[in-house]
Amino acid sequence: MNDGGKFTVSELTDLIKRRLEEGFGPLCVEGELSNCRPSSIGHLYFTLKDRGAAISAVMFRNSLSRLNFALKDGILLRAKGRLSVYAQRGTYQLVCETLEPAGTGDILAMLEARKRALAAEGLFDEVRKRPIPRFPGTVAVISSPSGAALQDILNILRRRATGLHVVILPAPVQGAEAAPLLVRRLEQANRWNMADTIILGRGGGSLEDLLPFSEESVVRAIAASKIPVISAVGHEIDWALSDFAADLRAPTPSAAAELVSENRGDTLKSIRSFVNSLQETVHARLIRARLLLKPFSGDYLERQFRAILQPRLLRFDDAKEALLYAAGNRTAGLRRRLDMVRATLEAANPKAMLERGLALVTKAATGEIVRRAADVSPGELLRIQAAEGVINANVLGTGDCG
Repeated sequence: MNDGGKFTVSELTDLIKRRLEEGFGPLCVEGELSNCRPSSIGHLYFTLKDRGAAISAVMFRNSLSRLNFALKDGILLRAKGRLSVYAQRGTYQLVCETLEPAGTGDILAMLEARKRALAAEGLFDEVRKRPIPRFPGTVAVISSPSGAALQDILNILRRRATGLHVVILPAPVQGAEAAPLLVRRLEQANRWNMADTIILGRGGGSLEDLLPFSEESVVRAIAASKIPVISAVGHEIDWALSDFAADLRAPTPSAAAELVSENRGDTLKSIRSFVNSLQETVHARLIRARLLLKPFSGDYLERQFRAILQPRLLRFDDAKEALLYAAGNRTAGLRRRLDMVRATLEAANPKAMLERGLALVTKAATGEIVRRAADVSPGELLRIQAAEGVINANVLGTGDCG
């Protein structure tokens, strides 16, 4: 210390450090875990808080390795350790040697109670969730315009979906004014039908930072949205009640951007693959067709055709000759039978018999044919038909031929 009570910053900080560390012995502090941040070298930085205050805390890697339960924001812890001053930042913190679960924190208990109440109303039911459009033409992003989450979304959409139109609806994503503006942006997007899909999100943060996305008004606005909503709040281990009310939960804002552009990219990739496969197939078949057609000249094809046709023509000629021969034989046989029938008929023709000197004798009175001498009586008039002319005769008598 210099004369006149003047201190350098280091001197004052060192004095505070000694007074604070020597004035407090081992402590046991109970509070709600918040803003849990593991470091790259294995230490754990976090905050213990209650309704009225908060204190920074650290647990070094050696002590942390003895922990037998998982740490997450919102749980109530009982921490044993000592107070220390971190001179480079001019802050004091609790250096924890052991941590024990002490129950459920106020924030986590409040969120669980709100979650149960909203779930009982059916706001989280799967049946009311709508599918995300396969090919959205416009995507509305509700997030902080200065946040890294928005830039990540835009970069991914610019790379994966160049034809996609993006509407940015700026809103704070933490603090007391965040929830009302998030609700207003959701209502505006629906009132003016500004997009096919809405991404509602922000980057990672403590449980308190994510609270606006668990406000009842925000959850109800998401459930009432006619446009499908993707909730993309924090990192993969983070959660908010908006995740349960949204139509789809994305683990990060970047994942949300990949989800709305995934179908488009996959479909274009499938189309390109199909076109390439079709072109290769057609090309291969054309080559095979050319190879098959190469030896077939016009003369060759004519010879092949004749080789196929000639045996069939010969068989046709043989069949024709056999048919004609059979038809000739059949005709000759029929002609012979006709001649025989004609001869038979001519032999039986009465006129022919008359020509040979025979005569037809009938009774003049009745026209009855006389076959026997006994059929007539003496004095009976007969009519004799000769080949030429008719003879009328009177029976004088009858007798035997002998």
